[in-house]
Amino acid sequence: MLEIPGAKDLGVEFHTLSKTYNMAGWRVGFVVGNRHVLKGLGTLKTNLDYGIFAAIQAGAQAALQLPDSYVQSVRDRYRQRRDFVRARFQELGWSIPPTYATMYLWVPCPPGISSTDFALRVLQQTGVVFTPGSAFGSGGEGYIRVSLIADCDRLGVAFDRLRQAGVAYKTPS
Repeated sequence: MLEIPGAKDLGVEFHTLSKTYNMAGWRVGFVVGNRHVLKGLGTLKTNLDYGIFAAIQAGAQAALQLPDSYVQSVRDRYRQRRDFVRARFQELGWSIPPTYATMYLWVPCPPGISSTDFALRVLQQTGVVFTPGSAFGSGGEGYIRVSLIADCDRLGVAFDRLRQAGVAYKTPS
């Protein structure tokens, strides 16, 4: 947004290190933009907590000093995992479009079953954990969210379990 002429006079942009630097759960990032808005955010933040643990701050500082090649290697890693998972789902009957900026895939549930029921059924049959889309609001219903955090070997184990349990996408008859 801040690339738009005049936007710095009005708004701010937030950035998290969660995905770019594999720091999910660390709750560290930054905000840039309009100085008046930033001052208000600083006041709010000061009243909400006492800051981030020093070790996390040091890790974030180190991450921000990494070369651009590191960020490219992270993107390549997630692209490889995304392609691997999409191909495995395709073998089980799903058709999932590629995503371009996330470490998750949104996978449609088979017709006639809620996201919670499908995720629970898969967990009980295989021990593989999917997050029901409904956990992210009504717009997520009908989907499960699949994390691309694990390496392809580990993801392959999950798909071996799904295949052995006969978990497949069945189109409505």
